[in-house]
Amino acid sequence: MSKVRIYTLAKDLGVDNAKMLEILDNLGVAYKSVSSTIEEETVELIKEMLAEERAPQTAEAAPVQAAPAPAPTEAQNAPQAAATATAERAPQTPVNAKPEIPHRAPVVTIMGHVDHGKTSLLDYIRKTKVAAKEAGGITQHVGAFEAKTSKGKIVFIDTPGHEAFTTIRARGANVADIAVIVIAADDSLMPQTREAIAHAQAAKVPMIVAINKVDLPQADPERVKTDLTQLNLVPEEYGGDLIVVPVSAKTGEGVEDLLEYISLTAELEDLRADPKGEFRGVVIESRVDRQAGVLATVMVQEGTLRVGDFLVVGEHYGKVKALTDSNGGRVKEAGPSTPVQVLGFSEAPASGETVVSAKNEHAARELVAQRVEERRDAENARVQRKRTLEEMMGPLGETRTVNLILRADTQGSLEAIQGILAKKETEDVKLEVMLAGIGAPTEGDVLLASTADATILCFNVTASGGVKKAAEGRDIEIKSFRIIYELIDEVDRLIKGNVEPVFEERYLGRAEVRMVIRHPKSGNIAGSYVTDGILRRNARAKVTRGKQVVYEGTIVGLKRFKDDVREVQTGYECGINLDWNDVQEGDIIEASEMVEVTQA
Repeated sequence: MSKVRIYTLAKDLGVDNAKMLEILDNLGVAYKSVSSTIEEETVELIKEMLAEERAPQTAEAAPVQAAPAPAPTEAQNAPQAAATATAERAPQTPVNAKPEIPHRAPVVTIMGHVDHGKTSLLDYIRKTKVAAKEAGGITQHVGAFEAKTSKGKIVFIDTPGHEAFTTIRARGANVADIAVIVIAADDSLMPQTREAIAHAQAAKVPMIVAINKVDLPQADPERVKTDLTQLNLVPEEYGGDLIVVPVSAKTGEGVEDLLEYISLTAELEDLRADPKGEFRGVVIESRVDRQAGVLATVMVQEGTLRVGDFLVVGEHYGKVKALTDSNGGRVKEAGPSTPVQVLGFSEAPASGETVVSAKNEHAARELVAQRVEERRDAENARVQRKRTLEEMMGPLGETRTVNLILRADTQGSLEAIQGILAKKETEDVKLEVMLAGIGAPTEGDVLLASTADATILCFNVTASGGVKKAAEGRDIEIKSFRIIYELIDEVDRLIKGNVEPVFEERYLGRAEVRMVIRHPKSGNIAGSYVTDGILRRNARAKVTRGKQVVYEGTIVGLKRFKDDVREVQTGYECGINLDWNDVQEGDIIEASEMVEVTQA
């Protein structure tokens, strides 16, 4: 029996995807996404339901036509027509209704391994979805371009994947809405592919896998899908929720499907932005032109950017002198999800910097001065204290995750380490290996660790000086080990740091107070005889008088004759200072200590 994709059925029946998913929910039909397939029986049932919903509307309209009124004169016709038009418009524009925030175009970044066809795929989309006059020199003007599709506009970030995606994300700016991972059908998963997937997962954005080069004779898309399952990424064909699209950047096969899936994913994400709101954007890249000066590519996220606006980036500000769109043409303004090249900054801003507008130059200067002051305060605070356990491990009382990046000398070592780590997880702490690779750690690993708050563990490999410096700058730990058990011990320490410790009180000993010595400086000292166990300095103390507990505190001092001692055993006399002056002869002092309990 043939099956139909949900979004195809919605399109054929003239309803939106959200409405179709609502119908399926009411019917109790299971699905992963709008690209999932449903049985033909379900399709027929849905068609019947929609036909029944539309039937009453037709029935209501029929009686109106059944009893025609006498034909009015032209004089009567005009006011009636005007009244009807007014009545029809009235419900559509309620007086107090707030205007709905319009949808915006999705911003997509394409990532993957070297030579897997990322640039070729972008080039094909440019040639087919961008006018001929716009195709040339786009990368030189702006590091992004817009593609026109049947579903609307899609914006592609056209810079190196990790720079455009993770560097920006590491600074807390969510620029890319969807990540497309390109994998060659004749090569399957490679180190940079795994790295790209790890970056996308750390950023928590929807992923679409494009299996490229399916036109080659040696192409094996099924192998790629099988390899993806090893990373817990299950394609829809295998019952998962990962969208996988076979494409060919050379012939164009599957490219339309890819754009369709991007549009569907964007529709489900419900991306919106108010073009009339306060302007906010993010720097994608910047460069210094010998003739023009500083040129920065800015992705508009909220509001509208106009020529003449004052912009603040980091601790610098500037006035927009000119805006260039992705076609290389001058524009006066740019709305949400629009990449533009901005001329007007005095210094080249870093990728990922947030851009905001100011009313005038005075307001821009004030904002910059405020940011400088905040940075200095933060630097001073950082010198005085280290990150707290809450910052490092997240709030206590819930399942916490230790993020790790593994680097080893061989694949065998990696597999052995991962096998051991899999047995280390507990109900309270989960170990998440963000990336596992062969060879020394790279600056990309440091970037990922910064984004995901991960620790980099190396086995039989060491980081270069440049990578260590980058790690220090981002406050990321890189730990190298030569013995595998030392690495595992370090993981145990990380896990222990993520578990709230459990303590229990352990009994130490008991002493009987036989005389009270009054000391001018130390107060009353209990001259005692240890009848059981040991008494230890700084231990917890409980004083019992008869059957009543009269004091609970700490043993602040122990003496044997005139000497200060750390502990006194059974059968010896000692002086006990409780920092409490109401001790009496005959009191019983019981000592205990709090001991951390090892959790299973």
